[in-house]
Amino acid sequence: MRDHWFEDLADHMGEAYLRYSFTKGTVQEIDHVVDALGLQPDDRVLDVGCGPGRHAHELARRGIRVHGIDVSERFVDIARTNAPAGATFERLDARRLGFDAEFDAAICLCQGAFGLMTADGEDELVVAGIARALRVGGRLALSAFSSYFVVRHWDGADFDADTGVNHERTEIRSETGDERTVDLWTGCYTPRELRLLLGAHALRVDSVSSVEPGAYGSDPATADTAEFLVLATKR
Repeated sequence: MRDHWFEDLADHMGEAYLRYSFTKGTVQEIDHVVDALGLQPDDRVLDVGCGPGRHAHELARRGIRVHGIDVSERFVDIARTNAPAGATFERLDARRLGFDAEFDAAICLCQGAFGLMTADGEDELVVAGIARALRVGGRLALSAFSSYFVVRHWDGADFDADTGVNHERTEIRSETGDERTVDLWTGCYTPRELRLLLGAHALRVDSVSSVEPGAYGSDPATADTAEFLVLATKR
C-alpha cells in the first residue's frame, strides 16, 4: 500500500525528474546553504524529502555526512546509485521521522516533504519530526512555496484560500519520454505562517528570504518570487 500519492508520480518520472529545469541549480543552492548554515566537513545533515539525492550528493562531495530520506523507494534507489562517500539514504515518510537529536543540521528543499506532503494538513508532523532530529543549536534550511506568488502571479491557479493549498494539473515525463497528466497539490505559506509554525516546535526563525531555484540568496521576502527560504535554529 502506498503512503502518499506522490509515489506513483516518482515511479513514472524516475531519473527523468533530474531533467527538469528546476533541478539544474543544485550547486548554487548548496553553495548558499553551506554558507548560510555554517556547515563544516564531518557535520551530520538530514535531507528531508531528498528525492533522487541531488542536494545530498553535493553536500557529500564537500565532506559533509548526509542522510537522505524520501517517501519514494524509486527515488531512494536512484539516490543510492553512484552516491558519494558520506551520503546514505532510506525510504522513510517525512511525517514519521523517528530521529532524536542526531543531526547538526537539516535541509528540506524543493517543496517535496514540505509542500506536496503537507498539502494534506500534516505540516505539524513534518516540522515536529525535523525539530526532534536536530541537536540544540542545530540549523535548518527549509524552502516553501509562497501563497503571495500564487495569488498575485499564477494565472489560472486553483488556490484554496481556506487551506492554503494550490491544485494544478500538469504533464510529467518518464525516462523514455512517455507523458502523463497528473494532479499536484502543494501547501503554500506566508512568512508569518512559517514563523509561527516553526516557532511552535522550538525552531527560532533567523530569516525568511525570497528565492528561485538556482538563485538562492538573502533577499528580503517579497510577493513576487515563487519560494521562500527559511533559516532557523533549534532552541
